[in-house]
Amino acid sequence: MNWHSKYLTIFDKPINEVPEDLIQEIRNKVMVKQNDKPIASVILIAHNEEKRILSCIWSLSENICNVPIEIIAVNNNSTDQTMKAMELSGVISIEEKKKGPGHARQCGLNHARGKYHICIDSDTLYPPYYIQTMVDALSKPHVVYAFSLWSFMNDKNHSAFGLFFYEMFRDFFLIIQSIKRPELCVRGMAFGFNTEIGKEIGFRTDIKRGEDGSLALALKLYGKSKFILSRKARVLTSNSTLNLDGSFSKSFTRRIKKAFKNFISILHSKNDYIDEDSNLIK
Repeated sequence: MNWHSKYLTIFDKPINEVPEDLIQEIRNKVMVKQNDKPIASVILIAHNEEKRILSCIWSLSENICNVPIEIIAVNNNSTDQTMKAMELSGVISIEEKKKGPGHARQCGLNHARGKYHICIDSDTLYPPYYIQTMVDALSKPHVVYAFSLWSFMNDKNHSAFGLFFYEMFRDFFLIIQSIKRPELCVRGMAFGFNTEIGKEIGFRTDIKRGEDGSLALALKLYGKSKFILSRKARVLTSNSTLNLDGSFSKSFTRRIKKAFKNFISILHSKNDYIDEDSNLIK
């Protein structure tokens, strides 16, 4: 059985359909994990993730880690029962009224007490050694941030066969891209960094997306990055972003064309990017 199979049994289920004994089991495991003197702060952000956040927290509660941690969840102005799910799970629950991933991540960063900050997305599941693998990478000399790969959940519109080839091509491209432009490979669902330096820089709150890569870009000035290729840190996330172009095939085709178009440019490092007007919060 795959490590994520049991977590998927409650993925996309509203809170009232999750068995009470399972919620209590998750809560008990989370409470055991919580430590007042954490080495790593595990920070979830969520906007209207009532149906997914418990499966995410369940996966985190069963992570095997030899350092003390804290698990904090930031409810970003949700209109469903996301906050209730957070509170039932036993995580430290915080509310951020200013909408946007930048505001949510900054709120979590403001409350983080650990030496290392591990970003978590609530529609994502985390393998058993994810936190430990991330901490191990961040504790290497001169490493200020680390990031890993991700897979998508398959369903009737996204077969395991199709996703395998999509991810194989994407992973190859990301590995090449990471040599000179690691910041473009960073996704907030699989990203960790030095908390003290992160607080000094802060997340951008003036953009709709890209707050994770923007922080990674700024962190480059303070030290090295670590691209974790181990499957111990490969997360499993929802496939909602795959349909932004109307279908999986269209999305795949668009990404291939974009990759070939930008291939030469990614072979050169870059320290400054121009914001797109459409991505600015006005």
